[in-house]
Amino acid sequence: MISLKSLHHIAIICSNYERSKRFYTEVLGFEIKQEVYRAERESYKLDLMLNGVYVIELFSFPSPAARPTRPEATGLRHIAFGVHNIVIAVQQLQELGIGHDPVRTDEFTGKQFTFFRDPDDLPIELYEM
Repeated sequence: MISLKSLHHIAIICSNYERSKRFYTEVLGFEIKQEVYRAERESYKLDLMLNGVYVIELFSFPSPAARPTRPEATGLRHIAFGVHNIVIAVQQLQELGIGHDPVRTDEFTGKQFTFFRDPDDLPIELYEM
């Protein structure tokens, strides 16, 4: 067995770099750790932190393929972030004009959660901690 220590990061490929950069920094509040343009790949790589912890690599590539289906495609299903209060989080989404699924209750934990989408339709879950 491999002795894993923690999740290091999640890599996301976006279709519009500036739009996704704004979404992850201005809407979700990620901090930029590092931003690099890789001319040989015609690609940006943006390292994003949440509360000082490196979490997401946001990539741009010329003409990336679209996600085949949602959410039940092979591969990454969604990413989830913990929030202290789901009601406040949903209110903040609404104030930003971001649609979301109805709030549901996890049948196993009793905690509430909802889903919304990033600019490329990647499902993002907010889960009350």
